[in-house]
Order: sequence, then C-alpha cells, then structure tokens
Amino acid sequence: MSFKSKQGLQTFGSLIRFPEPESGNLGEEGDLIKIRMKSKSEKLKRSQSLPDGDEVQEENGVLFWVNKSGFPIEDRTWQRMWDHVAKIHPEGHKMVQGVRQSKELVTIPAPQAPLSFSPTVPIGDRVEKIQNYMTELQYNHTGTQFFEIRKNRPISGLMECAKEMIRESLPIKCLEAVILGIYLTNGMMGVERYPISFKSTFQGSVHRHVVLGISHGGRYGAIGMSRREDLMYKPLVFKSLSDLVFDFEKAYTKYWHEVRKVKVGLPSPHDPHSYETVQWKTLTLNVSKLSRKEMTRELEQHSKLIRAKAKSWSTPPNLPKKMATFIDAGRDMPGTSKSSPTVKMTRSHSVVTKSREEPASVKSGSSRGADYQIRI
Repeated sequence: MSFKSKQGLQTFGSLIRFPEPESGNLGEEGDLIKIRMKSKSEKLKRSQSLPDGDEVQEENGVLFWVNKSGFPIEDRTWQRMWDHVAKIHPEGHKMVQGVRQSKELVTIPAPQAPLSFSPTVPIGDRVEKIQNYMTELQYNHTGTQFFEIRKNRPISGLMECAKEMIRESLPIKCLEAVILGIYLTNGMMGVERYPISFKSTFQGSVHRHVVLGISHGGRYGAIGMSRREDLMYKPLVFKSLSDLVFDFEKAYTKYWHEVRKVKVGLPSPHDPHSYETVQWKTLTLNVSKLSRKEMTRELEQHSKLIRAKAKSWSTPPNLPKKMATFIDAGRDMPGTSKSSPTVKMTRSHSVVTKSREEPASVKSGSSRGADYQIRI
C-alpha cells in the first residue's frame, strides 16, 4: 500500500501515514488533506486496493495490519510484522535482530483458560478469573492483529475464532477480547453479555475502544483488554448501567480524553452454535449533546430492554415464581361441556408442568397418559 505526495511522509511499518496539515485544505502547492473514511464503500475500496488480500484497520488513530491467512502465520505476514516493529522501536533493527537471532530466549508458559467452574463459585469470581486470563495473554503491541474479527459474522464463527485464541495464546486487542469474553462466559445462568463501545478524542485524534458489558443479579460490570487497567475490567458492583458507563467516562478524563459517543448493544446468545450476530450498537449516545440526566434516562431505558431480551439459559433466580391456574368448567366457559378436563399450569422459570384431571369414565380405563409433563 503506498501514497504519493510532494511532501515528506512519515513511514508506519509497511504503511505510510500522512501528516495532518495545519489548514486541513488542499492548496495550489499540493498540500495534503486528511483522509477520512466516510462510507463503507470507501473502506471496502481501500481494503481491496491492498495486495494479496491484505487488510489494514485503525485503532486509537493508529493503523495496524490484520492477519487474514490464519495459522500457522505465513512468512510474508511474519516478516511484515517485524518490519513494522523495527520502525517503531527506539533501537530499530538492532533490537529485532537481537531477538530473532537469539538462542536463549525465555520460554513463556501459555496461560490456562478458565473453561469450567465449580457450581459453588460465585459469578463475580468467575468473571474476575476470566479477566485475569485475558490479562495474562497481554495486550498486542506488535502492530499486527493475529485474529481476524468480522463483526457481521455469526456467533458460531466467532466462537471458533475464540477457540483459536485459546489454542494459540497470543496477545490480543480489545475487539478480540470481547469475542473471547463471550465464549468464556457462555452457559453462565442469569449472565447477560453485550458490547459497550466508546469514541473519544485527544488532541484532535479519534480513539475507539470496546468492552464486554456484564450484568447479573441486578449488578453491572465489564471485561476486556486495554493499555489502561481502568478502561477494561470493572467488577460486578455497579447498581445500574449508567453508573458503569459514567465510571468509564471518569477513567477517560484521567488521560485527558473527551468521550464523544457511547454505543451499547443487546445481549448475545449463549448458544455457541447460534447463527445470530452480535448486536453492536443498538443504542448510540452523543455525549456532547446530552446532559448527564438525559444520558442516565436513555441508559436506564436500554437496561430494561436488555433485561427484556435476556439470552441467558434461565431467568434470574431472584424473580418470584409465577403460578397460573386455568379452570375449564362448563359453568365458567360457555360452549364447553362439564366433562371438559380441568387444566392446572404451574410455571417456575423454564419448567412448565401440567396435570390434567380426566372424567371418571376415562379414569376407569388405562391411566397411562393421564398425567404428563412438558419441559421447555
């Protein structure tokens, strides 16, 4: 990928980045203009212009390569990564050659993924162990994203990518951490998972970040990956979704970032074979145009929608049992005979049990099939 200009350019690994002009306009002397991707078609054209199907993405205002060839990593992708590292590291090629030619490199053990938990382990402790595992994988500073994440891909395909992350045990970025977090929290009853995205600005540069929101038992938290500890893991202690989002916003201000937009998705299914897609941005909040009260109202309304569209395998255990009794008697329901059976239904979470009382003439016969249960 290459760009041409009359001015000097700053190299960025195998890429070339334009320096931003002071005026932001294209003058008669051929001043550079800032490239903005305003549509998906422009992004598609840019990715298609790369040789051999390469893809380049942007995170925190920095371009990085994406490994689309899978594993094992191809020689071209491997060399391209080291080329980028040599150009951004203070010691340059000297450091690269020292690492690649060394015969006494320290063997780093692969962290053990928390794939199963004892039923007695609280949900909060499980979430913390998952976050600790992702932290052990470390943040990816190489300039090459090892795992390709397509947001429109079905859950089943993304879960296969999560398995590959565990198998390879390589550093990851924030988007990869969201997919890995969904995979590791699958099957936790009463736990809802949904993406929370942030767009912030710092000194004119746009930065984007995403974490996996977690809610359980009326408490909210998050897991993810970031260069900053307070921009990824949040324990399940927040009483509302708005409290969680505002805590992230507070962390951003510590690094002189101004949050511009917040996007919240909907719960992801727990079925690893689902063909549904992740709902990334059901709610979009323009922080600069909303007051704190308005943001709180929008986030609380969305939290109700999250609870209404819960994807966990059972309803939260703190909900009361619901009992519904339907009496199908001739005197109460016109048009039915008195010999109509009486149906009683008891609903408790995901189990529905029905008992049917047959007339005496039927009971005198075989009783097989008189009492039955339906589990859904």
